[in-house]
Amino acid sequence: MSAPPSPAKVCMLRNHYHPGFVAQGDFVIGGIFPIHYNQEMPDINNSYSPTPVKCNSFDPRAFRYAQTMRLAVEEINQSPELLPDYTLGYKIFDSCSYPLTGQRAALAMLNGLSEVHSPLCRDASPLLAVIGESGSSQSIVLSRILQPFRIPMISYFSSCACLSDRIKFPTFFRVIPSDDYQVKAIAQLLIRFNWSWVGLVRADREYGRFAVQGLLRELQGSKVCVAYQEIIPLLYNRQRILEIIQVIRSSSAKVVVSFSSVGEMTPFLRDYMMQNITGIQWVASEAWVTASVFTGNEYYPYMGGTIGFGIRKGHISRLTDYLQTVNPHIYPNNLLVKELWETLYGCSPSLSSGSQLPPCSGQESLLEQHSAYMNTSSPRVAYNVYKAVYAVAHSLHNLLLCQPGSGPFQNNSCASSNNIQPWQLQYYLQEVKFNIAGEEVNFDLKGDTIPYYDIINWQRGIGGNTEFVNVGLFDGTKPAGEELVIQEDRIIWAGHQSKVPVSVCSASCHPGSRKAVRRGEPVCCFDCVPCDHGKISNQTDSIECTFCSGDFWSNKGRTACIPKKVEFLAYDSLGITLTVTSAIGACLTIAVFAIFFYHKNTAIVRVNNSELSFFILFSLTLCFLCSLVFVGEPTSWSCMLRHTAFSITFSLCLSCILGKTLVVLAAFTATRPGDNIMKWLGPKQQRFIIFSCTQVQVVTCAAWLIDAPPFPSRNTQYEHSKIILECSVGSSIAFWCVLGYIGLQACLCFVLAFLARKLPGNFNEAKFITFSMLIFCAVWLAFIPAYISSPGNYADAVESFAILASSFGLLFCLFSPKCYIILLKPEKNTKQHLMAKTKSEKQTCKLIGQTGFMEFSKEGDLMIGGVFSISGTDILVDNGYQTLPYKYCKSWHDRELKFARTVIFTVEEINKDGDILPGVSLGYRLFNGCGNENQIRAAIDAINAEDSKGCTGQIQALIGHSSSGISKDINSILSPLSIPQVSHFATCACLSDKRLYPTFFRTVPSDHFQSIALVQLMKHFDWRWVGIIYSEDLYAEQGTAEFTEEAMKMGICVEYRIPFSITSQIIFKTDAIVEKLRDSSSKVVLLFMPLSYTKVFLSTIENYNITGKQWLGSESWITQADLSSVERKYMLQGAMGFALPQASIPGLGEFLLSLKPSDEPQSDIIKVIWEKFFDCSFSPSNTSAMCTGTEDLRTVSSDYTDVTHFRPENNVYKAVYLVAYALHALLQCSNGSNPTTGKPCVNKSEVRPKLVLEHIKYVNFTTRNGAKVFFDENGESVAQYDLVNWQMKEDGSTEIVNIGYYDTSFPEGDRFKLKDNTKIVWGANSNEVPRSVCREPCPPGTRKAINKFKPVCCFDCFGCPEGTISNQTNSPECLICPPEFWPNENKDQCRPKPTEYLSYKEVMGALLTGFSCFGVFLSLLTLIILVAHKETPIVKANNSELSFMLLFSLTLCFLCSLTFIGRPSEWSCMLRHTAFGITFVLCISCVLGKTIVVLMAFRATLPGSNVMKWFGPTQQRLSVLAFTLIQVVICILWLTISPPFPKMNTKYYKEKIILECALGSSVGFWAVLSYIGLLALLCFVLAFLARKLPDSFNEAKLITFSMLIFCAVWITFIPAYVSSPGKFTVAVEIFAILASSFGLLGCIFFPKCYIIIFRPEQNSKKHLMARIPRIHCHFRAAIDPLMDL
Repeated sequence: MSAPPSPAKVCMLRNHYHPGFVAQGDFVIGGIFPIHYNQEMPDINNSYSPTPVKCNSFDPRAFRYAQTMRLAVEEINQSPELLPDYTLGYKIFDSCSYPLTGQRAALAMLNGLSEVHSPLCRDASPLLAVIGESGSSQSIVLSRILQPFRIPMISYFSSCACLSDRIKFPTFFRVIPSDDYQVKAIAQLLIRFNWSWVGLVRADREYGRFAVQGLLRELQGSKVCVAYQEIIPLLYNRQRILEIIQVIRSSSAKVVVSFSSVGEMTPFLRDYMMQNITGIQWVASEAWVTASVFTGNEYYPYMGGTIGFGIRKGHISRLTDYLQTVNPHIYPNNLLVKELWETLYGCSPSLSSGSQLPPCSGQESLLEQHSAYMNTSSPRVAYNVYKAVYAVAHSLHNLLLCQPGSGPFQNNSCASSNNIQPWQLQYYLQEVKFNIAGEEVNFDLKGDTIPYYDIINWQRGIGGNTEFVNVGLFDGTKPAGEELVIQEDRIIWAGHQSKVPVSVCSASCHPGSRKAVRRGEPVCCFDCVPCDHGKISNQTDSIECTFCSGDFWSNKGRTACIPKKVEFLAYDSLGITLTVTSAIGACLTIAVFAIFFYHKNTAIVRVNNSELSFFILFSLTLCFLCSLVFVGEPTSWSCMLRHTAFSITFSLCLSCILGKTLVVLAAFTATRPGDNIMKWLGPKQQRFIIFSCTQVQVVTCAAWLIDAPPFPSRNTQYEHSKIILECSVGSSIAFWCVLGYIGLQACLCFVLAFLARKLPGNFNEAKFITFSMLIFCAVWLAFIPAYISSPGNYADAVESFAILASSFGLLFCLFSPKCYIILLKPEKNTKQHLMAKTKSEKQTCKLIGQTGFMEFSKEGDLMIGGVFSISGTDILVDNGYQTLPYKYCKSWHDRELKFARTVIFTVEEINKDGDILPGVSLGYRLFNGCGNENQIRAAIDAINAEDSKGCTGQIQALIGHSSSGISKDINSILSPLSIPQVSHFATCACLSDKRLYPTFFRTVPSDHFQSIALVQLMKHFDWRWVGIIYSEDLYAEQGTAEFTEEAMKMGICVEYRIPFSITSQIIFKTDAIVEKLRDSSSKVVLLFMPLSYTKVFLSTIENYNITGKQWLGSESWITQADLSSVERKYMLQGAMGFALPQASIPGLGEFLLSLKPSDEPQSDIIKVIWEKFFDCSFSPSNTSAMCTGTEDLRTVSSDYTDVTHFRPENNVYKAVYLVAYALHALLQCSNGSNPTTGKPCVNKSEVRPKLVLEHIKYVNFTTRNGAKVFFDENGESVAQYDLVNWQMKEDGSTEIVNIGYYDTSFPEGDRFKLKDNTKIVWGANSNEVPRSVCREPCPPGTRKAINKFKPVCCFDCFGCPEGTISNQTNSPECLICPPEFWPNENKDQCRPKPTEYLSYKEVMGALLTGFSCFGVFLSLLTLIILVAHKETPIVKANNSELSFMLLFSLTLCFLCSLTFIGRPSEWSCMLRHTAFGITFVLCISCVLGKTIVVLMAFRATLPGSNVMKWFGPTQQRLSVLAFTLIQVVICILWLTISPPFPKMNTKYYKEKIILECALGSSVGFWAVLSYIGLLALLCFVLAFLARKLPDSFNEAKLITFSMLIFCAVWITFIPAYVSSPGKFTVAVEIFAILASSFGLLGCIFFPKCYIIIFRPEQNSKKHLMARIPRIHCHFRAAIDPLMDL
């Protein structure tokens, strides 16, 4: 009796979980479906065994999937073709759409229904495969459970990309595409419709998480941003759902992408619709886009227009009928069927008393309205279930078909049909491939299937329900960018709209603005910032505004760069004003000249030195006219003329005035006894003075013009938007020397005139000269700061204004008084009153003699010709031209002989082949010639028949020539005769032109392809700077041109192209080439020459020791290893190039080496070459042995005997076959016509070259060695090259190593390739790739600028202009800094600009402050002096009270200038102009009061006058107060309406910010200034009227002087203020304030202080009265009141 089993070996099920459906079979598969989608979790308190999880909410759709599996199994079991003699069984479980219950279903599936039926405890797995699950989360759990048992699992609806991980899920397969493809499709959809602002809603499962992660990866780098990501909780939480809905409602994103399942979306959308949200465009994932639960009428108003990617629709023919067979009557004990009925009909088919639903029979008919279950019109998920079952069946079928000994498992074994292991089935699942309903099903290495989606759009049906309309597809097998196909016109969008909805965070930025990303927000959320001045954007959504180039500026809309406005002092309003003023001045001067000339004999003209007066008028006319030179566009001549003409004419004018002053001063000095000074100031001496003084200026100007003359310049510094054309002074020193000399002359005139001011006035001009020089000096002193600070045309205007102002001052001061007397007071114009008071010649070439002869021939039915250069060069023998010159050939080309013999070999091979030209023998005539004209003659000989029978013996095609140039000439002869020419080695791209060479074909690639290959090689190694040496022949010239053109397209530049020719000057040209090679910076040299030229070239430079170069060779010589002699091998070491591909031609090598002279007895060339090879002679010779003709060629080393590989010989081989196949096709006949052309048949006697030409175009064949031959429309065949490298072997010899290829039969991008793990030797035996560039990259802080005189690779690196930076290498443009920023020193970063204002710390501010304080000191000192002497007559006579008020106001004037210095603030800006305006009005009011009092005091003494009672002290104070209050009111209005304010000015200086005070209201500012000017003018007029009152106590003259200075300063101030930038404006205004204040202080008070301090004896009433002995009595009586004022 055996022992009982141990407890450890007893299998016991912990829980019983029964399947929904079970069927037995030979092989059992499992199925897991989410038939319920809600769960009721048990209460777990660990005090009792928990109850099982209860599943709620029956899902008819998932029940349909389970029935689809049962239908598929039944179909397979009934199929005679699939698994015959075997049946499938199944066990179908419910997962309740939850990982935990899915895990329970999986474990129950693996176990039996009880302990007895638990095969896992004793045998193999009861399951071979599992179909399931729906959700990705459940599939992850199931796959991990099944993985240890190696049970494959095929999911029909789990799309999470994470399941493609074969390491984590090795047994997982699926028939639904991975979400990687779905997210790619959704990303393309979003991009397609420009939805750049979207929301994401996902389920809290792996499916949603991985899908969103994948979508975010796809959207990286695109213009689509995510507004929000919300997660639907795994366990439904209404509060959280309402929060998500609120986010959707409040977001500006109108497109929402959702990755969720139906079970999660159903309650979510229910709450979503309750919130009445519309206008949202939903993008649905495949999990719910076709869910029938959403087809109800209630969904469309909120979800209509939803678009998404659905699983591919399939067709299951029996599904509808099968579903209708399921009812409670047939399955009375199946709880799932019972629940189906309860869900569909709302009744219970069971008679159990526990049911709360009304009873029903269970035999009710299933109708179409039960869409959740009966929707079979477009099965999608169900179709996936169907495919999954068939995939298992086909895999089992393939497994059972395995033949022992050829199986896939160990020892080639097969699986046992009685004991199939799941892992064995998985092998076949991985390899399965079958068709179902026209669709191919298979799995890739990750277990994924073919990615394919339908694009589904939710549209309103006829009954108001939602219909799923197919509007496109996504096919993942298509090339990138072509996967998505959409019929946009069929789409209905959200809100039942036909227009694509817009979902953007920010609207597009229009041209003229740029996108500015908001900090902390996605890149799709941006602000549209208008482009700065000088920048444009001409595209929508431009990221950056482009800086306009130097001479361009942005238009008003900032959308285009327009030429900058060119500005100069033109004939506009300002220019015309200056021009008219100049013309008026010149006319006035001429008029004065005419008046003086007409009255030249009058006393006033003569007494004032008429000759000097005429000189002055002449020079003044020139002065007025020279201002015209400043108007108009500057030119070289006008710039030089401006300053020189102005300076010379002014110097002439001042020289004349100086002469006048000297004469006047000397005249009165000479009247003293003993003086004889006038003899030194006669007319001649005066002219000499004028000439000498002017000559100094002329010499200065001449030196200026010679050394550094003025020149026109384009100034863009002051205004970015304009180009100011101005004259640069050239030499600043010379300019200021000229002005300084004029100033020196003016000062000298002023001093001399001042000394003569007290001389008799009736004929003395000293006073007038003093006045004129005072104006002159005031104008030009004010001119200096104004000129320095004025930009562009304003500087010209200021200078022109200064010229005109000073000229008018001179004219009026000097001549208006005289003209007044001459014209209006002629009675004073008397002596008494004055006493009282080649060709080239044409050369023609003529061909003399002819050569050309046939070398090899063999007759045949059809003949082909050939032309080869077996003989090398031709030598001309002229015999002094006493006899007919002739030529003979010298040297021989072994390779050309090899080509000719290859033709013979190929013809013989064809004649032996019965498949080609059967019954027709092919013959040949091969011609040899040396020299170009002989080759052409040979071609003509080949065309002609050998006999006189006409055309019967002519050739049908010509093979040759090797040279492109000769081939070109030959074809020009053959083309009119329609004779086809097939070249084996003519590569010139020019021969591809079928218009010029219609009968030309070739079996060698065109140089066009070689050029492209060379360019690709250079691009691969980044060789951007190369040199070219080429021969002077058509092949090299055209090939070099082709290469240069292709190189330019790829950004490769050619440093030099040097031709090489074989002439008598070869040594000279070689020296030039060597010098260029040594001096050049390019390290890569392309040697583009035919072999003959290459040999000569290398032999001439081999002794020059040229090293360090990477040589590239053309295909004509790159495979000729014999070129590498001892002297050259180090130079050519590492040479590279593209060669014709190697080929094998069976029998050709033996044929070539078996040549004997006896084979070609008629050929002299064979004998000559034989004698060369074996150093023997066929004729008796004393120097050489006799040739036997039996020598073995295998002992000879030459091009001919090199049969190790065939390159061009293969092209010859193909060329002969080409003609043969064309002849073969021509002679074919079918039903009386040619099969190729359809024309009537011809026999061999009717063959003509034209007919052969027609058939060559259609030839397409493969030679015996596998070479495929055909032609494109240009007569070109497929271009194939080997990339070869010259490498030195250990024995010192050179080996040609194949390191890559170029093949045009491959797709673009794959044509050029280097072999893997291939050693490459570089030039100079270097181990590193040579670097060949013209210019190293430009560092940050510079920009790359193309030099128009150099190739594009030789760019210049320019430092960024002012105000711009570049922070990248090789930046093509420099970016302009924002307005408040300026570049750092390296110009790779923008930094904040420094701010500038008129500060106390700078020299100018300190100087102005010092002058202001000095003025305050002088004013206070003067006040103290006058107060201390207030009882003295001179103080009392000049109205002491007004004097004290005037000094007080002048002190305030000096102090108010200090408000202009320092950092502008709101208060300082308001105080500046108002304080200045009020204090100056107070000052002028006091002066005005003084003037009126003086004038009225003298008028009051007239008999009967009582005017002084109106001008007493009270009235004087009221007048000063009234005048000042007017200014106060103006200032208050100004400050109230639009006060001055501080602002940051970036207009004038690029590199800094000027802090200045804006005027606020220009009207207010000019009103203040105008009122001051009005009062000053009134003072001047009244003072002028009182100028002739007694001198000793009358202030009128002093006031006149002071007002003259005041007006001159402020008139000059206006243009200077308008044109001065920034702080210079402030400095000009302070200068004007200080200058006018000092003028008033000096003119009015300094004379009084002088008398008080230094001449106290004159400070008495007696002295003042003594100075006027002859005045009238009433004048004398006026003194006493003035003393009392």
